[in-house]
Amino acid sequence: MTLKLYFDLMSQPSRALYILLKNIKCNFTPVPVDLREAEHYSEEYTKINRFQRVPVIDHNGFVLTESVAILKYLSREGIIPDSLYPKDSKQAARVEEFLEWQHAGLRLHCAMFFRVKALDPIITGKTPDPKTLQGYERRMENALGTFNDLWLGQGKPFVAGDHISVADLLAACEVEQPRMAGYDAIAKYPNIAEWMGRVRDHFNPHYDEGHVILNKIVRNKSKMAPKL
Repeated sequence: MTLKLYFDLMSQPSRALYILLKNIKCNFTPVPVDLREAEHYSEEYTKINRFQRVPVIDHNGFVLTESVAILKYLSREGIIPDSLYPKDSKQAARVEEFLEWQHAGLRLHCAMFFRVKALDPIITGKTPDPKTLQGYERRMENALGTFNDLWLGQGKPFVAGDHISVADLLAACEVEQPRMAGYDAIAKYPNIAEWMGRVRDHFNPHYDEGHVILNKIVRNKSKMAPKL
């Protein structure tokens, strides 16, 4: 088997797949694609992924985009173990229930807050409009509140029930993203805080490895923050 993962650790779903493949001891070839250097727009990469995004896998010549599609495919191929992506129909449906929800339910709002507050100012050199930023923060907090209360507040330790799954890893990588914009969800949402600890513990040391760039950015921002 030959499996290549095209990824950038600044990308939430890229981090999830990178951490997952490391965790399950999959013999894969990591192929970094530097988004900051616009390598995803190169002619060479566009031949691999016409959508010019990461992550992408190449499995024995079969090229596939979109993180959720990749997770489902790797499960069907027997690469992801049942312990993280159940084969049982009902248990798998619980995992996929979250995978379907998270695109617009969680990812959109966390990613847009990060983009408006942290990324756009770097690209444009302009400070975001406070009222506009407040709107994005409000929508993100509504999403985090839903995740905290309705997904994690049902007396179960993980997103899909009693056992950790790929849904937890994908969600954790999304919740981490706003930290680069100075917002840490664990400070406000107790269910998220406890759950994040369980997810990190399960996937470490690879969880920290996948977040090494993000954590470095967070530390640097902390050092630059004015002392009160």
